[in-house]
Amino acid sequence: MKVVAFNGSPRKGGNTEYLLNTLLETISQQGIETELVQIGGKLIHGCTACGKCIETKNQKCAIDNDIVNECIGKMIEADGVIFGSPSYFADMTPETKALIDRAGFVSFAAGGKLYARKIGAAVVAQRRGGAVNVLDSINHMFLMSSMIVPGSIYWNFGNGMEKGEVANDAEAIANMKDLGQTIAWLIKKTRN
Repeated sequence: MKVVAFNGSPRKGGNTEYLLNTLLETISQQGIETELVQIGGKLIHGCTACGKCIETKNQKCAIDNDIVNECIGKMIEADGVIFGSPSYFADMTPETKALIDRAGFVSFAAGGKLYARKIGAAVVAQRRGGAVNVLDSINHMFLMSSMIVPGSIYWNFGNGMEKGEVANDAEAIANMKDLGQTIAWLIKKTRN
């Protein structure tokens, strides 16, 4: 059993990473392997609508000079997939959007079921606003991929601007821990 999280924040050690690590630590404590993959700040091309993935149906994107195919492979192997992003003008980072678009299109091209029945969760760090829109945008990919989106005690976001400031958002930290327990429970229930 494994959960992979993709950090779409280009700021190393920032609030998104803090939230994701809190979530992954809780999942790991339940005996599930976890991995954090840094995508923010890396060059990730957007989908070019070339249609090659429809022709080849090889579970890969034709663009092969970035980390997207590696990320798609990790998503296929995982039981749970988490996307984390800060709110950039009330939406996700460009790297997160590019990964979602291409991974989603490759899944569609392969019959739409590469991520079916996997657990999917979105995590967002915000300064003051925009997090609900980012959660909604990320969840579109999960829901269109026949994934299971777990709830928690509140929205999956935390407030903070400076690095580590989100640690002072007690409600966000409690939510990450609850979400981690729910994800671990769901994976154990659905994978046995």
